[in-house]
Amino acid sequence: MDETFQVTTLFLDIGGVLLSNGWGHESRKAASIIFNLDYTEMQSRHEVFVATYEEGKLTLDEYLKRVVFYTDRSFTPDQFKEFMFAQTTPDNEMIELMCKLKEKYHLKIAVVNNEARELNEYRIKKFKLNSFVDFFISSCFVHFRKPDSDIFRMALDIAQASPKNVVYIENTELFVEIAGETGIRSILHSNYLSTTAQLASLNLTID
Repeated sequence: MDETFQVTTLFLDIGGVLLSNGWGHESRKAASIIFNLDYTEMQSRHEVFVATYEEGKLTLDEYLKRVVFYTDRSFTPDQFKEFMFAQTTPDNEMIELMCKLKEKYHLKIAVVNNEARELNEYRIKKFKLNSFVDFFISSCFVHFRKPDSDIFRMALDIAQASPKNVVYIENTELFVEIAGETGIRSILHSNYLSTTAQLASLNLTID
């Protein structure tokens, strides 16, 4: 590969890449069944508040008051939060891959993700993401979120990286397109094997 296009930095999403989605629609659907909630009503309220919540402008307690506890419930906020936090599972293959690539190629790694503060901080600490991630450009920290292209420009500034030297691994096609508009090459992640093959085409292998 031409040295001009040598990869020095990886941008990573968390949900759907390193970990399961923290509070995605599948988790909300499961919550509606377990806690006997009207999923349609909860989802409608979630859609109203999700951007503000993920931008760090609502606490988890404030979000839950608006989306779940706007009426009396037979369970407590703490019980519901315990369920939310328990939904996260790691993709150990992807985490190991990122660690090995970082070590082998001396890469900088930045997370660029949409997530609310309490879940984001829990997931970072629980799965030790800060052991290999250098920068967290999370929506709850910077107060705007994908698909706003400014989040990618901020990530470039913080990492002090040129777009031509960055590869972004993301599981949402729209966000891949937005990153591409800033000059960042992206891998649309669907599974470990396809991502390792695409990384290998960029001369990033762990063999």
